[in-house]
Parts: sequence; C-alpha cells; structure tokens
Amino acid sequence: MAATLNKVFLMGNLTRDPEIRQTPSGETVAELGLAVSEQFRSRTTGETREVVTFVDITVWGKVAENCGQYLTKGRPIFVEGRLMLDTWEDKATGQRRNRLRVRADRVQFLYAPNTRRETNGAAMGGDWAPANTPPTPPAAGRQAAPAAPAPQGPAEPPPAEGRDLEDLPF
Repeated sequence: MAATLNKVFLMGNLTRDPEIRQTPSGETVAELGLAVSEQFRSRTTGETREVVTFVDITVWGKVAENCGQYLTKGRPIFVEGRLMLDTWEDKATGQRRNRLRVRADRVQFLYAPNTRRETNGAAMGGDWAPANTPPTPPAAGRQAAPAAPAPQGPAEPPPAEGRDLEDLPF
C-alpha cells in the first residue's frame, strides 16, 4: 500500500465574517472564506499580475469558537489542515456536484498593522498587546525587575564553529 499525505498550509485574508453554528450534538462549527493571492510577472508583457484563489475553510470545536469570537472580515490568518471533498446531487438539475474545501486543524490569528480591533494578546495568538496598553504593575510585596534594554536592530547569528560563512554550501 502506498503512503499518502493530505496536508495544507494557507495564509491569506478572510473574505467574510466567520459563520458559526452548532451541530445537534452541541459541537461548534465555523465556516470561513479565505482569499489567498499570488503575484507574478507576465513573461510576454512584463507586467505584474495577481491571481486570487478563494478557499472554503471548516473549523470545529474550541478553535471554531475562538474564530467566531476574534476574527472579522479582512483579518489575515494562517491555516493548517487537510483537503476534504464534499459530493452531493443537485436537487434542481439532478447532477452530481463536488466541492473541495479545507478542514482546519489549526488557525493562527496573524497581526495586521492596519487592524484597529481592540483585543488582548491571547486573542491575537501570541504575546502581542496594543502599544497603548499600560504596563502591568508588580504584585504587592514583590520588587519589579529592571527593564531589559531594547534591541538595537536585528542581531547577526554567530558564525558556525570553525567555519567561515563563505564555506557554507548555500
């Protein structure tokens, strides 16, 4: 038997607000629309073109609840999941229909600098907090740790032990 792999990684912007519903058993389901764009240069004309692919995403459980609570149209997200094929018969024409969609296992909320929604860091999927958030005061009876100096720019990684950077094969 041949080994198979069904894994999808997508990053794009939501095309609509998440549609949340409950199954009869009480499970939460979110339906998302994602726009993934690709830019390329035309070989014949040299102009830059953009192709947008629209993908239907289905999310289940607690991840679906979080999507419904924190995501809105236009938000950038990163999705990890697998492809699923829906097949049904069209009642009006009697024809067999198919739809390919992604069943998301993970949804990471990405930070968009132009997003003005006020949320806390946990909702953003990381340790991010808005710049106007005041620092948290230290607990009573504890001394505040001195602030670490801010980095002055991207740090260069140390060279490999005993090797010059020009000797690296890439």
